[in-house]
Amino acid sequence: MSLRILILTLLFTLGPLVVGLVSAQPSIAPEVVKQAIDKLIAKHGQQHAARIRQGVEQAAQRWWAEDGDAAAFTAFVEANFLTDPAEIDQTFERLQTILEQVDGHIYEARRDLTTPLDLDTGEISKVDQLLANLNLAPHVEDDLYQTRVAFLALLNFPVHTLRDRLEHGDEWDRETWARSRMMDRFAVRVPASVLQESTRAYTAADQYIAAYNIRMDRLVDEKGNRPFPEGLRLITHWGLRDELAAHYTDADQGGLAKQRMIQKVMERIVRQEIPQAVIDNPDLLWNPFTNEVRPVKAGEKPAADLAKREPDTRYARLLDYFNAVRKVDPFSPTEPTFMARRFDRDRQIPEKEAEALLISVLESREVKNLAKLIEKRVGRKLEPFDIWYSGFKSRGQYGEAELDKIVRERYPNLESFQAGLPAVLQGLGFTPEKAKWLAERIVVDPARGAGHAMPAVRREDKAHLRTRVPRGGMDYKGYNIAIHELGHNVEQVFSLNGIDHWWLSGVPNNAFTEALAFVFQHRDLELLGLQAPGEEVRDNEALATLWNTYEIAGVSLVDMRVWRWMYEHPNATSAELRDATLGIARDVWNRWFAPVFGVKDSDILAVYSHMIVYGLYLPDYAIGHIIAFQVADRLAQGDFGTEFERIARQGRLTPDAWMRGAVGGPISAKSLLEAAREALE
Repeated sequence: MSLRILILTLLFTLGPLVVGLVSAQPSIAPEVVKQAIDKLIAKHGQQHAARIRQGVEQAAQRWWAEDGDAAAFTAFVEANFLTDPAEIDQTFERLQTILEQVDGHIYEARRDLTTPLDLDTGEISKVDQLLANLNLAPHVEDDLYQTRVAFLALLNFPVHTLRDRLEHGDEWDRETWARSRMMDRFAVRVPASVLQESTRAYTAADQYIAAYNIRMDRLVDEKGNRPFPEGLRLITHWGLRDELAAHYTDADQGGLAKQRMIQKVMERIVRQEIPQAVIDNPDLLWNPFTNEVRPVKAGEKPAADLAKREPDTRYARLLDYFNAVRKVDPFSPTEPTFMARRFDRDRQIPEKEAEALLISVLESREVKNLAKLIEKRVGRKLEPFDIWYSGFKSRGQYGEAELDKIVRERYPNLESFQAGLPAVLQGLGFTPEKAKWLAERIVVDPARGAGHAMPAVRREDKAHLRTRVPRGGMDYKGYNIAIHELGHNVEQVFSLNGIDHWWLSGVPNNAFTEALAFVFQHRDLELLGLQAPGEEVRDNEALATLWNTYEIAGVSLVDMRVWRWMYEHPNATSAELRDATLGIARDVWNRWFAPVFGVKDSDILAVYSHMIVYGLYLPDYAIGHIIAFQVADRLAQGDFGTEFERIARQGRLTPDAWMRGAVGGPISAKSLLEAAREALE
């Protein structure tokens, strides 16, 4: 989980990677704007009238009282409107060169500031916690306006909307696209204090989730048994979900009992019924079925408040983030909500269009037929946790312990995985030279949380791959995550170091880098020598992808509807948000899952930690699965390494343009559903 656009959006919190017009009560009166336009047309000629009108209006919309009076504005536009094509080209190139360095260095400073929180480097000190709230990027944004660099760009280059790009993008060359993306940087103007508040809220939520570990070795059942091995400590929700999925290979009923226990843990978390004291606490035993808590040491008298529940902290963190980003709304009249900015601006897919794509999977008959097959395979009625059924993945043929042993032998420490990157990349299909070139630009770090990929911003920097490596060596879960993150990193390297214009670096939105990461992740066992490509592998991949998409599409709809609810109830308390979230999760379940599972009113769809710390990121996973299947089809038709590089180097076009360039058609679940239908038949 990660990616360039999410991280950069959080770094510059709603600043550089956005499109649309934003203003804070512009101080320039309409008559002043008209007079300035008339003066410039008279000076430069009617042939420049359209550019003059657009540029002056763009600058005026973002000119605040602190920038100067009407006379200062008029003087600025008269002195800085450019007509010489060579000077316009030079200005574009200079801005591109300088801001790559400025953004890159600021980004690297932010990475250093959060390193103690993100990486397993020891105890987090008080100074580290405070430094993590320091974000220099918003001050750069202020300075670009105060120095009037931003106004120079606004005066001379057009700010494009999503509609502009959809209507005219097919006619643009690469430099026109790059100029359009450059102006994303100057389209929004938000006070630094507002951006800093968003950073603080995000950091608090991120710390909360990163520290939310469940001591599985301290869980007990009604008989007092402790079914999980000593030392097993899992982060929620990622670790819990993966542990649950791993037990489909258990031959006896012990696996089913563990899965039911994990589901109960998840339910306690989302309902905020989990005792506060048991979170990441090795000194207490907890029965999630009865919610009983007692000390590990026999005979020790339990404290009176051990069973006191977590006080809606999960929803308080989400509410804090909502309240922080909502303060940006007045500065964003064309996308006046966080949801509009996430979909229309960042994702560049209208919310309703994205929702319809997800529902096309949820309501497909292929999902219903697939559920019947899963029920037959598990030999029982489906239960809510079966949304994470993993039997179609090739790893279903291997026990978790066996996979752990194989991975540990190959990667006994972080350094061995770093050293093994060229071999992994060659195994995927890159030439030895290209594999070496890629590996030299990727650094492997020990993640404190579940793992993520951090891109570089300057081409002189390196991408960072972060994954957990427990004592004794990398386990299969860490390896699987690492291969996924490696997919992000390879995309990041190609779309930065291999791009023709820095302003085009990256991909259209998070779903696209997730898609390319999934392509890597699906080949994890092949890279270990445990499976070979073939029709059976493709069939299993189609079924696994459909089931994964079905699950995450439901989770995504919960995420989207919770944000809608918060906007409809802006003064809600954390307790009210908790109840609303549970109600929304149950409604989505009852609409699209209960008819398939035969179980009503489950709230398990609300367990994803992304909902708390990565606002509205989840739809990218579902869309990413769909895109990944389309892209994987294309990659299977030719040389993997060459095609992957070609596709990744398209850069930050619109999603539609990128997909048409990659596979020759728009985003659609049709390819996935057809492949699943063939596999089922």
